[in-house]
This record gives sequence, structure tokens and C-alpha cells, in this order.
Amino acid sequence: MSKPVSTIAEFCSDHGISKCFFHKIVNQGKGPRLMKIGRRTFISAEASAEWRASLEDQTACAGKRGAK
Repeated sequence: MSKPVSTIAEFCSDHGISKCFFHKIVNQGKGPRLMKIGRRTFISAEASAEWRASLEDQTACAGKRGAK
């Protein structure tokens, strides 16, 4: 069973991205939903799964546009 929430560092490690890239995609509005608890920022397992699914959808759509 996966953890219910991840820190930014854990999320980045789990997804093979740098913290710099994480902040870049969040600032562009393309990152996962975030939640704040006090001064700390977390990503829920659900938000992480939804983010991955949206990337899969984008990739599938891009593949369909390229296959003419």
C-alpha cells in the first residue's frame, strides 16, 4: 500500500524528476494538486495518480495527432 501523502522531495524521487523541474511545472499549472499542512506542502496519493493519468492522456492525444 502506498503512503497517503508525499513530501515534494519524496514525490520528485518517486517520479524521477528534480525539485527544480517540479517547481517549474507547478508554476506553469502543469503539476499535481498540492495541499498545505501548516508550513509544509504535500501531494496526496490521489493527486499524484491524477497527475500521472493526465500525462498519459496528453501523451495519447499527442500520439493520435502525430499519426496521420
